[in-house]
Amino acid sequence: MIRVVLADDQQIVRAGVARILGPGDGFEVVAECRDGSEVVAAVRASSPDLVVMDVRMPGVGGLEATRLVRAEPDPPPVLVLTTFSDDDVLWGALEAGAGGFVLKDTTATDLIAAARAVAAGAAWFDPAVTPRVLSAYRGSVAPAQRDVRRLEALSDRELEVLRQMARGATNREIAASLVVSEGTVKSHVGAIFTKLDVRDRAAAIVLAYDRGVVTPGG
Repeated sequence: MIRVVLADDQQIVRAGVARILGPGDGFEVVAECRDGSEVVAAVRASSPDLVVMDVRMPGVGGLEATRLVRAEPDPPPVLVLTTFSDDDVLWGALEAGAGGFVLKDTTATDLIAAARAVAAGAAWFDPAVTPRVLSAYRGSVAPAQRDVRRLEALSDRELEVLRQMARGATNREIAASLVVSEGTVKSHVGAIFTKLDVRDRAAAIVLAYDRGVVTPGG
């Protein structure tokens, strides 16, 4: 079972998400939080595999709560629930360490796929959200930091790993596709992070989108 902490200030949203992420699909909601201030305590108490985080909450919002969760020792990944009105904080949530974004009006099938992918260490971007993430990225990150030479430093195999990461593949899935060991894939991913000067998969994928190495939703 994938153990989930669910954070959203609206009870009806929590109930809907908990129903979708149910035992029948391999999930167990182990804690529900109405405010971002409750999330760290819930993570410490329940040791979840995933936090599903709303952005807009009273008190401590999703961006700050994501940052606090990701600062914990051995933190769980965070999947952010967002709406189109959250454009101004999407890049901030990514910088805080979110592993992906999904719209609240997404299908149950896509929410389950996103939750599984992020819980397994992959990154997930709802195609409808990705253009807004890119817009925020381009407005927030200095052009020098997006130097194309960093991408040119990647080997052909590293570029293929990056493309598969952008499709939401986990290290295990990439290893199976390339017929190599999972440890080899982890080495490639580490090299990608170093060469692109990013700290996680989500940031690497956004940079790749920005430079046209991969196409959002493709």
